[in-house]
Amino acid sequence: MIAIIDYDAGNLKSVEKALLFLGQECVVTRDPETILGADKVILPGVGAFGDAMEKLHRFGLVDVIRQVTAAGTPFLGICLGLQLLFRSSDESPGVEGLGVLDGEIVSIPPKEGYKIPHMGWNSLKIREGAGLFQGIGQDPYVYFVHSYYLKADHPEDVAATTEYIVPIHASVEHGNVFACQFHPEKSGDIGPQILKNFCDL
Repeated sequence: MIAIIDYDAGNLKSVEKALLFLGQECVVTRDPETILGADKVILPGVGAFGDAMEKLHRFGLVDVIRQVTAAGTPFLGICLGLQLLFRSSDESPGVEGLGVLDGEIVSIPPKEGYKIPHMGWNSLKIREGAGLFQGIGQDPYVYFVHSYYLKADHPEDVAATTEYIVPIHASVEHGNVFACQFHPEKSGDIGPQILKNFCDL
């Protein structure tokens, strides 16, 4: 069973729908016992970093997420869910992230001719052997909606990159922890394959 963490931060239903389409048993929940007992866990999210961390603390989920990731349970962060896994974000100075992975979230710099937030389809450069991208060729197009991006501390954690004004770490993998800045549940034919790869771990 896959637990989708509910902390009032958007895109839960689209993730649930994508998993049900793949024939997966899943539940949208904020119950600690259910999350800790799940075979796999997904942290989705849209919105602001600081607001999301406040909600995770309010619902008692910060320590639960840290326990799940430390226990070796396959864990997937999506969009804001990726950003929350890191130490901090330019979006909310002074707010401490989950700190499960090493890196920081920084703002996409303005550039003439480019819109921020970055909304749309971009291709990925995939690291050979990346678990989420098994069976997927180079340069697949996936869907992004974001104004902030990840700068991971460890290059070996970066599973895929893209380019929008600056190089962007679009997906990371570290042990049992996986994350995507893009939305696999909104990424056409490629997205379900990425989610299936996570489900098959």
